[in-house]
Amino acid sequence: MTNLMRQIVIALLVIAAFGCSSNETLEKDQNKNHHIVGYVAGWKNINPKKIPAEKLTHINYAFADVAAGEVCHIGENQKRDSLHFSILNELKQRNPDLKILVSIGGWTHSKGFSDAVLTTEGINRLTKSGIDFLLKYELDGLDFDWEYPSIPGDNNPYRPEDKENFVAMLKSFRAALDSVGAIHQKHYLSTIASGGFRRYLEENDLGEAQKYLDFINIMAYDFYTAGDDVTGHHANLFPNGAKGRSAQTTVEEHISFGVPAEKIVLGVPFYGRMWEQVAPQDNGLFQSGKFKMGLPYHQIFALSKTSTYSRHWDEKAAAPYLYSQKDSAWITYEDPESMKAKMDFIKEKNLAGAMFWELSEDNTRQLLDVIYQELGAQPTEKE
Repeated sequence: MTNLMRQIVIALLVIAAFGCSSNETLEKDQNKNHHIVGYVAGWKNINPKKIPAEKLTHINYAFADVAAGEVCHIGENQKRDSLHFSILNELKQRNPDLKILVSIGGWTHSKGFSDAVLTTEGINRLTKSGIDFLLKYELDGLDFDWEYPSIPGDNNPYRPEDKENFVAMLKSFRAALDSVGAIHQKHYLSTIASGGFRRYLEENDLGEAQKYLDFINIMAYDFYTAGDDVTGHHANLFPNGAKGRSAQTTVEEHISFGVPAEKIVLGVPFYGRMWEQVAPQDNGLFQSGKFKMGLPYHQIFALSKTSTYSRHWDEKAAAPYLYSQKDSAWITYEDPESMKAKMDFIKEKNLAGAMFWELSEDNTRQLLDVIYQELGAQPTEKE
């Protein structure tokens, strides 16, 4: 073989090698498995036939409590929770990769956190109780929904020391989960639900906390709530309005405060909110009004199909809203178009996936279908 022929052969081999590598990388990127995390409310009826397990990667069961320094059931709900955990674990027969976690805390059950983690002894006690809870119900991990460290939340006890104690708690749990995982030869998950507002990040150390977490679910909703006497989007993708809050803003803030993009799961709502006595200017957007109630998506969808309400789209915010001139009523919500925009954002920013509250609030499955179509694993050509 001449030198020229050898060079040609080598060149062809190099091109082939790089070509395969590029194709494999492209194939991997196109088929990246994002997290699809769904919260399930324990106080509601849980019917396994109505849970699309195949379209979920994680289920967070809400909630466990922190009382007397330990992770425990809320009130007298042990029997109910035990049944629910059994039902959720059976879903793995349909989706063997599904992970079941218990979410600890929540808006009304975070009162015990600050006192529980005030000392090293307290952290150890809380950690042991959490691991015992996990093992008893054969769970795959723990989701900490402390609302909020260093901030009162629902008139909860809080103190400046929460900032360091929150990280110490997560570090303790990570070590314990790893120890148990080594015995069982599996990785147990540790996640949190984080506040979708800047003060949460300023009052805590998410850059340090994330070291002990598999991922962080940002509650990127409730931007406008019952306390507002002006209408506004409660989960807009991009900022618009006096508050300047948005999903984009809180994701960028989390990253700037030290959370890697690949650990961020963007939270989306399967519910909306209604105001009444709203003036018709700009179809009710950013107008004074009186808050009336929260509504699940399936009820909002039904209203959108009536002649009373008209749907409008805020291009700047990438968010829909409904207005009824007849009833002077205005509704902020999520729909398939806005959900698609958020899934595109997740992929563009290389985020870990999407989380939603709460499964039963969209029995049409329209919103979850969009999430799954955009983020769910797609089969390769070889398959």
